[in-house]
Amino acid sequence: MRGENDCQNMMFSYFSPEERVPARHPLRAIKADADQVLAQLSGTFDAMYSRMGRPSIPPERLLKAQLLIALYSVRSETLFCEMLDYNILLRWFLDMNLEEPSMDATTFTKNRDRLLEHEVAMKFFDQVVRLAQNRGLLSDDHFTVDGSLIEACASLKSFRPKGEDPTNRPSTDEDPGNPTVNFRGEKRSNATHASTTDPETKLIRKGPGKESKLSYHAHALMENRHGLLMDLYVSEATGTAEREAACQMLDRQAGLGISAKTLGGDKGYDTKDFVAALRERAVTPPVSANTKRKGGSAIDGRTTRHAGYAISQRIRKRVEEIFGWMKCIGGFRRTRFRGRDRTQLQGWLVGAAYNLLRMAHLKRPVAPAT
Repeated sequence: MRGENDCQNMMFSYFSPEERVPARHPLRAIKADADQVLAQLSGTFDAMYSRMGRPSIPPERLLKAQLLIALYSVRSETLFCEMLDYNILLRWFLDMNLEEPSMDATTFTKNRDRLLEHEVAMKFFDQVVRLAQNRGLLSDDHFTVDGSLIEACASLKSFRPKGEDPTNRPSTDEDPGNPTVNFRGEKRSNATHASTTDPETKLIRKGPGKESKLSYHAHALMENRHGLLMDLYVSEATGTAEREAACQMLDRQAGLGISAKTLGGDKGYDTKDFVAALRERAVTPPVSANTKRKGGSAIDGRTTRHAGYAISQRIRKRVEEIFGWMKCIGGFRRTRFRGRDRTQLQGWLVGAAYNLLRMAHLKRPVAPAT
């Protein structure tokens, strides 16, 4: 018998979002891990808010919403709040019932300074790493480091001479909001110019023949056992930022009780200063040898003669998967915020989403072979 559409609306609803989410949905494992981590931050959340006044939206909900934005490649917080109105899966993940109204996008903006002040994103990321460590998923000895450029939330048109009076800028058309700017023949550098939109960003290019862009430098520290992200640091884009950030991340991990024995990397880390800095920290540097560098490679047979060197060179390529996911899926190819601190906050949250997703896949049981 042919069915027909019945457009009559039901007066009552007798199901909950929990019933609509499949038992084997991958978000179930991520939600369980996220809730476990957030429970460890309850004391920090208590210190963030006053004991008086109107109750706010729970900070746990805001952080979990940022995870969903990264996991589902939502391009903005405004769009996410719109999706939250009709997406049952998102409501279930945030512990919202079907009648509860959606959040307003300004909620994220008003609470961002509070998250920065109390370093909540960094603490959340560190708790995710600690959860992986407690499950035996991390390597305690062998790590890899790499860097990548993150486009800034600023246009090249904003890269103007320092000290320039905005009223004296010549305009070639009658569009004050988005004027045509001709940079032909003008020499621009970070020493003489700065972005009026985001002064902390720098003009840099990825390599010879590539176009220059206003960017930040993101640095990732990966453990070699399962390719989980151990640390993420956002810095100004300079020629020495990768090596300086690698030492800072190693020192921060040492303060958390994790001491590396080896640290792999690409040819950009093959410098005498960086190799010497690693050896001072009792870390073996199995970085890729740059034999074309003037003066030769900084590593020698003390490192390359071991079988572990070839293993490290093979495994270090996994760090590209982290940046690939964070940029293509997590929306971190171009930051949505101005300033290094806010870009760092976004990096912590996208990195935490990557680790939670990776951990969910690692503990998923493998189907028996047929």
